[in-house]
Amino acid sequence: MTRTPTSFPEDTIIDAHAVDTGLSDSGFSTHSFQQIRYQQIRAALLQRQELALLDVREEAPFAEAHPLFAANLPLSRIELDSAARIPRRNTLIVVYDDGEGLAIDAARRLRRLGYSDVTLLEGGLAGWREAGGEIFRDVNAPSKAFGELVDAQRHTPSLSAPEVKALLDADADVVVLDARRFEEYNMMSIPNGISVPGAELVLRVRQLAPRPETRVIVNCAGRTRSIIGTQSLVNAGIPNPVSALRNGTIGWTLAGQTLDTGKTRQFADFGTTSADDRAQAQRAARQVADQARVLRADSDALTQWKNDPTRTTYRFDVRTPEEYASGHHPDFRSAPGGQLVQETDHAAPVRGARIVLTDDDGVRANMTASWLAQMGWEVFVLDDVGPQNLTQCGSNADNDKASLPPALPVNSVAPRTLAAWLEQDLPRDASQAKTVIFDFTSSANFVKQHIPGAWFVLRSQLAAALDKTPLASRYVLTCNTSLLARYIVSDLQALTKTPVFLLEGGTSAWVAAGLPQVAGEATDAGATALASPRIDRYRRPYEGTDNPAAAMQAYLDWEYGLVDQLTLDGTHGFFVI
Repeated sequence: MTRTPTSFPEDTIIDAHAVDTGLSDSGFSTHSFQQIRYQQIRAALLQRQELALLDVREEAPFAEAHPLFAANLPLSRIELDSAARIPRRNTLIVVYDDGEGLAIDAARRLRRLGYSDVTLLEGGLAGWREAGGEIFRDVNAPSKAFGELVDAQRHTPSLSAPEVKALLDADADVVVLDARRFEEYNMMSIPNGISVPGAELVLRVRQLAPRPETRVIVNCAGRTRSIIGTQSLVNAGIPNPVSALRNGTIGWTLAGQTLDTGKTRQFADFGTTSADDRAQAQRAARQVADQARVLRADSDALTQWKNDPTRTTYRFDVRTPEEYASGHHPDFRSAPGGQLVQETDHAAPVRGARIVLTDDDGVRANMTASWLAQMGWEVFVLDDVGPQNLTQCGSNADNDKASLPPALPVNSVAPRTLAAWLEQDLPRDASQAKTVIFDFTSSANFVKQHIPGAWFVLRSQLAAALDKTPLASRYVLTCNTSLLARYIVSDLQALTKTPVFLLEGGTSAWVAAGLPQVAGEATDAGATALASPRIDRYRRPYEGTDNPAAAMQAYLDWEYGLVDQLTLDGTHGFFVI
C-alpha cells in the first residue's frame, strides 16, 4: 500500500485553519499551527498513515481520559524524550491538551526542536469527545484492549486465585511464572513464583517445566501480560497444560490471599537453556511469526530504511536489559519484548510506523513480532544479526545523552556552594538573601529524598509554583541529574527578573557530596513542600500492596469492557491468530 505520511485522504473534507500562538521568544519568531479535526485523524488511522497523536498533559490526567492511540509525552519532558520516541523530524504530529494551555507551548517547543509538521487537535480533548470520538482511560490502553480481544476470541485458559492457591497448598506439580518486569515481581508476587518477563517465556519454559505433565501458570498484576504470556505458550505448542492466573495479583488480593514481597527468583537461577530446548523454541517461534504474517528484513533493508525520509522505522532489541547493555547492535534501542507489547503507545507513539526487532536467538524477536503484527503494526524481524553486530555497550540512557538538544547557557552552582548559600539564609529575614530551590524530579523521587527546603515543581505548572513559593533573591533548579532542570532555567528566567542557577550534577551530586537530605512531602514547619500537585505519574490500581479493593475491582471491570470500546472506536486494526 502506498503511504503518504503527512497527507490525508482526498475525500476527507476538512476545514483546517491556522491559529496564531501569540508565543515568541528571543531569536525565535511567532508561529502559526494548523488545527486538525477528529474526523481527519480517524481517517488517517483507518488508512494506517503515520501519525503521532500526543497528549502533552502529565500522566495522571492523561490516564483519566484520552483517545485510544494517543501517546503521553508531557510538556515537561519534550526535550528529553522526543528524539527517541519520534525519531523522524517530518512526522505528522498532532498535539492536544484539555484546556490547560499546554498544547501550543508544546507545539512551539517541538517545532523549535526541528519537527516540521506539528499541528493542533481542534478543540483539544473536548473537541475529540464532542465529535464522537471514543474516550479511553488508564495507561497502555491499546495493549490492554488487545489483550482482552485475544482472551475473548481465543478463550485463553485461566484459573482463579483460589484454584491456584489450592494447587500450591497441595504441592501439585505446578510452576508459576511471573511475566512482569523483575522490579514489579520483586515488589509483590505469587508464592513460589519465578520472574520470567513475557518475551522470555517461550525460550525459558522448557528448562523451568521440563516435565510435560507440569502445569504452567502465568501471572501478571492484572490481566494483559498473563493473557498474552499464556497465549504465547499455547501458540508455541508447548506440551504442558498452561493457564493464566485470572486477574493476576489483583485477583489474588481480592480473594483475601497473601502475596509475597521482596522475592528474587529469576529464570537465570535455573541454568541456561539447552541447545535442544532452544532449537525447539526457535522453530515454534518462527511458525507463530509466519502465521501472524511477520515480515523479514536484512541489514541492507535496515540501511535503506534508516535513510528513508518518508517513513519512521523503530528498531528495538527485545532481549533483557542486561544482555543489551553488555553488547547490542548500534542502531537498536532496548525494549524487552514483553514490555514492548504491553507499552506500545510509549515505545512507538507514531502509529503506522515500521518496526524492526532483533535478538540473538530467533525466539524473542519472533514471538514479540507475532503480537505486534496482530496489533496492526508493520513489523519485521532482522534475520542476519550476529555476534559481529553486537558491538555497542550501554543502556538507552547512555545512548540518549548524545542526542539531547542543546540548552541555552546557564549560570550554575556547585553543591557545596549551594549548601553555603542555604547556611547564609539562616536565620532568614528580609535583609538577607533567600535561596529557593525548585526540584523537577519525579514526585516519587522527591518524596523519597530531596535537598532540605526544596520545593517539588512541575515544569507545566511553573508560573503557578512561583505564586505558591516564597519570594526569592535567587532560584536554584535541580532534578536527579539536572538534565531536565537545565532546559527549564530559561523558562523560569522568562518569568522573573530574579537570578536563576542550575545545580551542577543535580540532587545526585548533592548526595554524592555527603550533604544532608530529607524525605516526605512536608517542610520543617509542617507545610507542604509540593508547589505542584503529584500528577506526574498515575498510580496504577495494580501497583503495590495497599490499593483499595474498590479501585482494584473497578480496574478489572474497566478491562472487561475494553472489547466493547474497541468496537465503538473502530480504528484499531487488530486481528487474532
